Amino acid sequence: MPVTIEEFGDELYAALRERRTVPPLTSRADLSIEDAYKISLRLRDRRIADGDEVIGKKIGVTSKPVQDALGVHQPDFGFLMRSMRHDSGCELPISTQLIQPRAEGELALVLKRDLIGPGVAPADVMAATECVLPCFEIVDSRIHDWKIRIQDTIADNASSGLFVLGREAADPRRVDFVTCGIVVEKNGELLSTGAGAAALGSPLHSVAWLANTMGAFGVPLKAGEVILSGSLVPLEPVRAGDVMRLQIGTVGGASVRFA
Repeated sequence: MPVTIEEFGDELYAALRERRTVPPLTSRADLSIEDAYKISLRLRDRRIADGDEVIGKKIGVTSKPVQDALGVHQPDFGFLMRSMRHDSGCELPISTQLIQPRAEGELALVLKRDLIGPGVAPADVMAATECVLPCFEIVDSRIHDWKIRIQDTIADNASSGLFVLGREAADPRRVDFVTCGIVVEKNGELLSTGAGAAALGSPLHSVAWLANTMGAFGVPLKAGEVILSGSLVPLEPVRAGDVMRLQIGTVGGASVRFA
C-alpha cells in the first residue's frame, strides 16, 4: 500500500482538526473493510490522546434515501466521542467545528448492559436497552465533496460530526421501533417524515447488526454507552442560522440551532 494505515489515520485526524478535506482514500489505495476499520482506530486513538473519550458507538447509512444520496449501499460504523455530544436546545458550532455538515434524525439507545457480538439478536438489544432518546446526528466528511465509498466512510469514523440528544428518555418497552413516526422541521417548515422501519427494518435490527459487526473486530457495545441506530429520514445540508426540530412518536422531541 502506498500509504500506511497509520499515515491515513493521521491524515484524517489532521483534516478533522484543521477543518479541511482530503482526496478519497480509495482513490489512493486498495483498502479492505478491515483496513478501513484499522484506520478509524488510529483516528480514534489520536483523539483519545488529545484528551477525548469514547462514550458510544454509531451505525450509519442504514436508510435507502441516505444510501442513495451517498452512493454507499451498506451500513458503516464508528465511535462516538465525548466532544461530539450536545443536548437539545443547544447552539451547535458547526461553522467552527465541521466542514460539510448534513443533519439527520434518529433514535439513540442508552445501554444498561453490554452487547457483545456475534449472535446478538434484536430481542437482546431490547433487553439491554435502558432508555431511548430522540436524536439529531450531524454527519460530516473529511473526504472531498462527500465522494466516498464504504471504506472511506468507515475509515473516517463513519463520517461522524456531532450529535444532539433530546432531554426526554422513553422506556423502550413503550416504543414501537418499527412504526414509530418521525417528523422533522427546518426553519419552521416541514422538511421530512419517516418511521423506525427506515433503519434496516427497525432500530433494534440496526443495533444488533452494529453489535455483531463490531464484535467481529473484538469491540463490545458497553453498558452506559449511547448507541445511534441510524437515520429515519433523508440527510439535510445545514449551515449557520438554520434551526431544526424533530418529534419521534411517543419518544419525544429535540431541537438545535446551528451557529
